[in-house]
Amino acid sequence: MAPIIGIDLGTTNSSAAYMTPEGPKLIPNALGGTLTPSIVAVDDRGLVLVGSAARERQVIDPKSCASLFKRHMGSDYTTKIGSRKFTPEDLSSLILRSLKRDADAFFKETITDAVITVPAYFNDRQRKATMAAGKIAGLTVQRILNEPTSAAIAYGFHEAQEDKTLLIFDLGGGTFDVSIVEFFEGSLEVKASSGESFLGGEDFTRVMAARILEANKMSYERAEMEAPQMVSRLIQQCEQAKWKLSQQDSATVRLPDRKGQFADDAAVITITRAQFEEWTGSILNRIEMPIRRVLSDAGLTRERIDEVILVGGATRMPVISQRIQELLNKAPQRRYSPDEVVAMGAAVQAGLISRDESVKELVVTDVAPFTLGIEITKQFGQEFQNGYFLPIIQRNTTIPVSRVERVTTLSANQPTVLVNVYQGEARKVEGNLRLGEFEVTGIPRGPAGQAVDVRLTYDLNGVLEVEATIVATGKKIAQVITRHAKQLTPEQIRKAIKEMAALKTHPREDEVNRFLMLKAERLYQELGTYEREQLSQLLDQFEAALNSQDAEPIAQMRGMLESFLDQYDPPANGDADARS
Repeated sequence: MAPIIGIDLGTTNSSAAYMTPEGPKLIPNALGGTLTPSIVAVDDRGLVLVGSAARERQVIDPKSCASLFKRHMGSDYTTKIGSRKFTPEDLSSLILRSLKRDADAFFKETITDAVITVPAYFNDRQRKATMAAGKIAGLTVQRILNEPTSAAIAYGFHEAQEDKTLLIFDLGGGTFDVSIVEFFEGSLEVKASSGESFLGGEDFTRVMAARILEANKMSYERAEMEAPQMVSRLIQQCEQAKWKLSQQDSATVRLPDRKGQFADDAAVITITRAQFEEWTGSILNRIEMPIRRVLSDAGLTRERIDEVILVGGATRMPVISQRIQELLNKAPQRRYSPDEVVAMGAAVQAGLISRDESVKELVVTDVAPFTLGIEITKQFGQEFQNGYFLPIIQRNTTIPVSRVERVTTLSANQPTVLVNVYQGEARKVEGNLRLGEFEVTGIPRGPAGQAVDVRLTYDLNGVLEVEATIVATGKKIAQVITRHAKQLTPEQIRKAIKEMAALKTHPREDEVNRFLMLKAERLYQELGTYEREQLSQLLDQFEAALNSQDAEPIAQMRGMLESFLDQYDPPANGDADARS
């Protein structure tokens, strides 16, 4: 029987893992790495590229690529690549399909089931959109799991026998979550969660790029429209500089021209760590409120936190550790790879679902990160005012949960009630997120005050179900709310599956070669004249070998090209170990 795999569907990188008797392990991708960049591209022939190959193409031709689409899950946002438009679900399904294909190759059988992680602060629409993306990719989504909870599960697999309270600080490429988790007698209980869906490492990178452009009398927004290749190349440079600043006091960035090329006299900007921290101070300040909120909701002071655990690649920035220590008076810990720990936890959860012997002792509970409720009208004297929020499920209630509240008609002989469902913490609905609406009909005629019970049920996937009962008749209206909300119907999912299957994608065995060609083409633009000539000769020979379709010369020339590229551009994690 094929295993259930755990998938971390990330903003910047994604990964998959599986459970073994020794613990969770990462599944290698086609290039041998454990991280697959969450980037999709379409080349000039209409061929879809996913992962490292798409990342290389993004530097050369950003208009043919899409990234950061996780931030738009559950919305009407679309991205045009080539001749067609992609929804965030389409793009996410291509990443998931790539991870599934890697798992199929690794296990030598078809993988059909998965646990997929999402930010704890993802709302109902975003969670349903993630489940739809899984279906489009050909996966049965067994569980949607909050990312900080998943990280806690990975730690809990090894450390659940120690009674302690952890604060999980999860800052990824595009989202930020913070959760308080308690380990007690072999169980893992999430006490509270908070965060932001639009805060991550990518924001720090773009602030650096924007400041460099400002210093050269250009605005980021205008440059992005008028010179996308320049901005794409600059972001690549800033990303490299950001990571260097995690290890040293200064880094340099070369300013590309409008076509993304580096002239011999290209300006070289030196950025110090102190300067970078000053530039990003306003972004960093945004981590403080979710930390304070989660402590308050859990009913804890910072002294009650035993450990702070760092999750997400962006936590490698020293300024993050410094700020956390200031806020919590505790040095944060990183005992497992912050890039991989979420996928590892998802694999443990997959093991729990499949009743794997190695995790049968672990008990996990999670919470609803938002308050869920409906709009009501209040009476003040003789006047009625609508727009007030009636909470039904309070935030950080343990899930699964089902709660009911009774509302009544406002006027005599009122035959219908409109139920507007919201998610948020504001007293009035205008400050909350509207999830949808539905109409309750068939209320018996009579005086004002006819009762309707509205029940909200929040399941283990964090997906909301709504039910209304007319008390006088017992009539129930169960509704999946789709009006005013972005949610795919079964027919739309079937259509999306058909469309995604029709896209031309590279076979797995060709991905290494395609990635190397794109990496070489990108690096060619950065090298000096002598090195360019060497690389050009190698590329000609490699292309000739590919055209021969003979495995032996292809492997030989690939090795020579890899050796050359590694001298000038060492492999990133997503494509590391490709030659092992």
